[in-house]
Amino acid sequence: MTDALRGEWLKARSGRAWIVLLVSGIYMSVMTSFGYGSEGDKALDQGSGDLAAVTDDVVRAWMMTFLFVALYGAVVVTREYSSGSISRSVLVTGRARLFGAKLAVAALMGALSGVVAVVLSVLSAWGVLAVYGRDFAWTKETTLIAAGVFVCNVLAAPWGVFIGWIIRHQIASVVTVMALTLLVDPGLQQLAPKAASYLFTIAMSSVYRDVGHTLLSPQAALLVIASWLAAAGFAAYRLLRVRDLT
Repeated sequence: MTDALRGEWLKARSGRAWIVLLVSGIYMSVMTSFGYGSEGDKALDQGSGDLAAVTDDVVRAWMMTFLFVALYGAVVVTREYSSGSISRSVLVTGRARLFGAKLAVAALMGALSGVVAVVLSVLSAWGVLAVYGRDFAWTKETTLIAAGVFVCNVLAAPWGVFIGWIIRHQIASVVTVMALTLLVDPGLQQLAPKAASYLFTIAMSSVYRDVGHTLLSPQAALLVIASWLAAAGFAAYRLLRVRDLT
């Protein structure tokens, strides 16, 4: 298993996919942070805002990184199908070991992305508010939000990996992850907020402590997320075992 992990780690760092996705996540989060900072500054000038709430929003903006981590998880799997190297990888490593190694390496990359997101969220809370001549107000709630951002990055990686194993096609997997995160789940949330709180990406909102929506408690949300991951992981592994590789 050590050799399998080492091999997958080398694959994970090869190419530019991880760099492009990481930079994209950072860029989107920075832009969103400045948007929250600008709106918060106007609200504070009007006497209707709360500096602690603005700080929370700026830090919460870094939850966007989990989308790109999920995309990376899908790409880690599907690029081997696209290149035709999946048969060689299975022959050398074995299906079970390959499945576990890709899952472990993707989770590690998710953790690293989470660390980057948390560090940059702290810097953005200071920097964005400093642009508007204000000090940031870091509270216990802000710490919980930052912790939730880290957890979401870690959990998004296996979600992307499982979708990759199930769909196998790189473009289709990427479109599926983006559609679920940006269109399908938010759309269902508008139509049926209570029921939608049990969807994977909406449950993630509870973990990074989103506001203004009908959400589960963070503890219940983690159970829901674990259930989704268990179901997706079972389906992914089952399909890997029974389907042809080509």
